[in-house]
Amino acid sequence: MSVLTIKNLSFNYPNNSILKNINIHVDQGEIVSILGGSGVGKTTLFNLIAGINELQSGTIEIQGDSNFKGKVSYMLQKDLLLEHKTVIQNIILPLLIKKVNKKEAEAEAIKNLKLFNLYDYKDKYPSELSGGMRQRVALLRTYMFKEELFLLDEPFSALDAITKISLHSWYLDICKKFNLTTLLITHDIDEAIDLSDRIYIIKNKPGEIISEIKVQLNGENVDEQKLIYKREILKLLGLQI
Repeated sequence: MSVLTIKNLSFNYPNNSILKNINIHVDQGEIVSILGGSGVGKTTLFNLIAGINELQSGTIEIQGDSNFKGKVSYMLQKDLLLEHKTVIQNIILPLLIKKVNKKEAEAEAIKNLKLFNLYDYKDKYPSELSGGMRQRVALLRTYMFKEELFLLDEPFSALDAITKISLHSWYLDICKKFNLTTLLITHDIDEAIDLSDRIYIIKNKPGEIISEIKVQLNGENVDEQKLIYKREILKLLGLQI
């Protein structure tokens, strides 16, 4: 079942074409990456899906509905946690915005803190958390919006390599546990390969989808399989390994 379907989408600012004829889909339970360099329109595409920018041409549907605005959970690169609020106070904000009773919101937050293995941190402030832990909390807060599609805009890019690997493993486990559907922006080829079921390569100005790669890692020699995918992607991007 397709959660997100985009057909023939183009977008322009005055005297500046940003996106050209974008066609992508994300199915239930998939992690799909939009991979490309800076300035090719990745964040603009997310802002269109989130309804921040007005759609100019083409169609966006979420679960077959063209009335898509407000139907995604959107997490930006910065965690945007409120420093004066504890972890649990940050996490209940999406429910309070939706007018859920505070006691009900706290009960729901506690349940999910346990499921996300974050319960021990519920009374800590963001300043007391590591970078990786802050991102976990931010991801849980994003989940609390309870929308069908996660939009993640380079959420792991500021982390060191070891923390990033750990968080990738954690997020894959969370996605499997909750059957989450994710569209991820990244410029990190290794990250896209590690996390994704499929990768869309976006290139040029205006940005165009130049290729779709289905990632299947299995059996032995996984590192060798990853290297093959990386070489293919670098070739598509006009780069060398």
